[in-house]
Amino acid sequence: MSRTNLDPIMTFPDGSHLLIGTACSKEGSFSCTLYTATIQADDRGDFRVISNHLAASTCLLAQEDAYSYAQRLYPNLAGTMKRPPYLIWPGPGPTGNADV
Repeated sequence: MSRTNLDPIMTFPDGSHLLIGTACSKEGSFSCTLYTATIQADDRGDFRVISNHLAASTCLLAQEDAYSYAQRLYPNLAGTMKRPPYLIWPGPGPTGNADV
């Protein structure tokens, strides 16, 4: 089981968003997923996974890997992307649960 934070890193010209999801597993490893999201007038969201970036030893390393990929994927918009760090998981606490 893992927990995920979502943070917008860019808005496309059509109003949709590029989001980064940062997850911390129960074991304490971190991973990121890039999504595109379109929010409808009734607040329903349409999310599409663009890429998954597997485990990294720290939250920041996982986010930097995903950010680098996003820059390569959208080179013409790279200058408008929010840079890491994004929402950060502190990792497992003394009880083994993420202290958030």
